[in-house]
Amino acid sequence: MTVQLRPGRSNRSTATGNDRPTDPVDEILPARSMITLGLQHVLVIYAGVVAVPLVLSGALGLTSSQTVTLINANLLLGGLATLVQTLGFWRFGARLPLIQGASFIALSPMLLIGTEYGMTAVVGSCLVAGALAICLAPVFSRLLRYFPRVVIGCLITVVGISLMPAAAGWLGGGEGADDFGAPRHLLVGLLTIVVTLVVYVRFKGLLSALAVLVGLLVGTVVAVAAGMSDFSGVGDAAWFGVSAPLAFGVPTFEPVPILVMTLAMVVIMAETTGNTLAIGRMVGREITPRRLGDAFRAEGLSTMASSLANGFPLNAFSQNTGLIAMTRVRSRYVVAVAGVILVALGLVPKLGAVIAAVPPAVLGGGAIVMFGMTTAAGIQELAQVRYQDTPNALIVAISISVGVLPMAMPELLADVQGPLRMVLESGIFLCAIVAVLMNALLNRRGADDPPAEAAPSTDPATDAATDSAARPVPTLRSA
Repeated sequence: MTVQLRPGRSNRSTATGNDRPTDPVDEILPARSMITLGLQHVLVIYAGVVAVPLVLSGALGLTSSQTVTLINANLLLGGLATLVQTLGFWRFGARLPLIQGASFIALSPMLLIGTEYGMTAVVGSCLVAGALAICLAPVFSRLLRYFPRVVIGCLITVVGISLMPAAAGWLGGGEGADDFGAPRHLLVGLLTIVVTLVVYVRFKGLLSALAVLVGLLVGTVVAVAAGMSDFSGVGDAAWFGVSAPLAFGVPTFEPVPILVMTLAMVVIMAETTGNTLAIGRMVGREITPRRLGDAFRAEGLSTMASSLANGFPLNAFSQNTGLIAMTRVRSRYVVAVAGVILVALGLVPKLGAVIAAVPPAVLGGGAIVMFGMTTAAGIQELAQVRYQDTPNALIVAISISVGVLPMAMPELLADVQGPLRMVLESGIFLCAIVAVLMNALLNRRGADDPPAEAAPSTDPATDAATDSAARPVPTLRSA
């Protein structure tokens, strides 16, 4: 079997000059490939990064200038946090291709705190929650043994499914749009999907890896021609701008907001566990308690810095998981370039205005492909679980079903109020809790994985040689 190398791949380590192959996670691609692949990651997660500040500012009645401050701050800090997570320093950063962005999990607590106590209390509670995340990192990292393959597979699957409502919202033209669901939005989204699939299947090398970007570009051009997008706002945007720290005032520290935000940070760390394990499986890098703790410390430090710079709590985005699965480019330096682009978008509002002008329907088409790939990765993980003579089928059935409930019928939990509602609204967190508890209770004799199963190899040649034997469900494209 021949091994198909990714764009820009080298068979020898350029760093050491020896004959050992470069670890795909540490691979440095040509500059053009790095930039274009990094831009793909930014396009996939951009809408999610700006959605949190937009929703919060609208709900709290903030001014237009305050809204711009929040957006720029979250782009800037998300980019810096991505650099910390991918490149790392000392015990901060997982050194994996993880993108950081404003957390949706913290949105509901921030709305609650902002309404009752004001933005200064939001900043203060985020600052304390970030510090506590750093302190709790060693404790949380030791819980890794409670996340065997059956739990990881359920988590990855629910992560992909949980992203679909966002994809549907974009595909319809953006939630709240007057013509939401109009045929023209659906057709443009469908065109984006078709172009992405055609480019991915019919071409090879760099162009195939950039299938999502090509689909987004073609969809945007068609949407502009149809009058569905307006780039006139690009000319009005400033070339450079950065907001002063603590723009909303000196932080205030109230016990209740701190408690609520700390609980949110615990949920964020649980979700980050699932996302980090998912990325680790995809790139063939073992996730040890030390590496997981380093990821938590990076998130805590980034959240503290973000709160001081008018940003929000940050967590590892799951949107880029599907992109890694589809392109098979596992380099953390590609994602680091995406972090640099996010920093540029935060410092140069004009660049941010260009990407913001991409029609939601186009983003929706790309999101369906990417988020679907995340779900497929979870299914592949579950396909490697041993079901015969084990309770694993029951664990999968119940944990995924419970995780989907908040998305299938949000009204189910409408009567639950306070901090508990924030926990129950997270399908990923519910899935994690149910899967971990059921596995701990029912799989006491280690019946999760086949005895002969080996940890994922970091050598792509080994992965290619063992893929057909060890993985019954093939990837989207086999070597």
